[in-house]
Amino acid sequence: MRLRDLGFICLIVACGLALGRGVFRSSASVTAVKADVSQPRHERPDIIGRVDEAFRRSWQERGIEPAPPAPDLAVMRRLSLALTGTLPSLEEIRRFEAQPPERRIDGWLDDLLRDRRSADYLAERFARAFVGTEDGPFIQFRRRRFISWLSDALLENRPYSAIVRDLIADRGIWTDHPATNFVSVTFDPAVELPDPERLAARVSRAFLGARIDCAQCHDHPFQHWKQADFRSLAAFFGGVHSNLRGISDGEVFYKPLDRKTKAPTTVEARVPSHPELQPKEGTPRQQLAGWIVDPRNPYFSRATVNRVWAFAFGRPLVDPIDDLATADEIPEVLDILAADFAEHGYDLHRLIRTIIATEAFRLESDAPPSPTAEPKDETWAAFPMTRLRPEQVAGGIHQAAAVTTIGPESSWVVRFISYTERNDFVRRYGDTGEDEFAPRGGTIPQRLLLMNGEMVEKKIKGDMFNASKRIAQLAPDDDKAVELTYLAVLTRRPTPDEAAHFKNRFEGIKGDRRADLLTDLYWTLLNATEFSWNH
Repeated sequence: MRLRDLGFICLIVACGLALGRGVFRSSASVTAVKADVSQPRHERPDIIGRVDEAFRRSWQERGIEPAPPAPDLAVMRRLSLALTGTLPSLEEIRRFEAQPPERRIDGWLDDLLRDRRSADYLAERFARAFVGTEDGPFIQFRRRRFISWLSDALLENRPYSAIVRDLIADRGIWTDHPATNFVSVTFDPAVELPDPERLAARVSRAFLGARIDCAQCHDHPFQHWKQADFRSLAAFFGGVHSNLRGISDGEVFYKPLDRKTKAPTTVEARVPSHPELQPKEGTPRQQLAGWIVDPRNPYFSRATVNRVWAFAFGRPLVDPIDDLATADEIPEVLDILAADFAEHGYDLHRLIRTIIATEAFRLESDAPPSPTAEPKDETWAAFPMTRLRPEQVAGGIHQAAAVTTIGPESSWVVRFISYTERNDFVRRYGDTGEDEFAPRGGTIPQRLLLMNGEMVEKKIKGDMFNASKRIAQLAPDDDKAVELTYLAVLTRRPTPDEAAHFKNRFEGIKGDRRADLLTDLYWTLLNATEFSWNH
């Protein structure tokens, strides 16, 4: 009788704590050298030392001892999930471990920042804040064209300020000038114009980290934003037109109703804060873009750092991610990183490198309980454990089932199958939508999809192209077969208890029965709690 027929819970119990509590103890058995996050401050860039010092001071004030450094493979997995939305492949793990220990993480990050997979994935993550997840108006909006343009910009590391300028102020046809899709997605067929108020809401949340649109109908009772602030922000888009020539600027049509007389009124385009930073020249949209990306505007750099931090950790420094204005106080770390981001020309690659190099990113997620009431991951004294996003689960399943890397160099057949199957899985699993950092628990349908779903079944069965089959055929012995399976699915090696358990399970088993047993091991690991969480 096959293991799955007995139920994977029995196998998980037999494997020891690592499958039932694998998320919490992945460091116990990994043989990789741990990342060196304690090297002398003078050998590290000043910005990283300042961030680490700020965290250390905060932990000391709270009486918290940070978690130990995480194993190299755990950090490699975090990086892959954060930047590509999938797991590292077996061939990537082999190259990673062939590097000197002190160069592994930085070298892997260099590879990822040059990888089209990272640009594509980050473009999709940013696009959720810029244009949402829906298809939008069919004629006026091309989401795939927009993401392709954004991916190219991220891959070449174009200054983020230049990207945002184009999003807000570019003109032309949405196919020839893809940045204009930021505007055209709000096209309102009723008036045949882009919607100034929807654009104001997007700008305030995506680029300022402020919910100014909460004051759309009336002054907000708990925030300093007023209805006049929101309408004045929307007025920058009041003269935007959409016609055969694409997006252009012209006569102002935005005339909201006066709060008292209910008559249409003209609203002056005015920025909600720091008016001295607003340029005097250019179209209203160009002036707004100039004000937003001005290095002296604290909102823009803070909002960007907070979002990129959330991409890396699965959780923003300040939550909600689009409402920094209501935070009781801005964390010192956020201000340090935001100032550096602005001072260095809004260089996203530098920002990512800085965040990844911090001690907080390279800490273990498993740590003894804090003597205080504060959980360590709430204070960044341990890496926060977060559920994988739907596309990360789908990407992980696809990559775990392949020995080689699935990416731009794969055949078009492999890429097409991966694209269609992953999209179908995400649709069934449940997309997180625009509010992607809202806490969500797992669901029964999600568990059933992993246990019995068509994609999982196809990826673990004994197909000659699947990793389970190739490992069964090519691994020199059972110990190596189990080790490779763990590396492919969980990006770690089995604990001694796990290795001993499977040594007994595989002993004396040959041929098809052995291949079936390895397939069952794949299925079990894919359904383990550890697989579905970042840690």
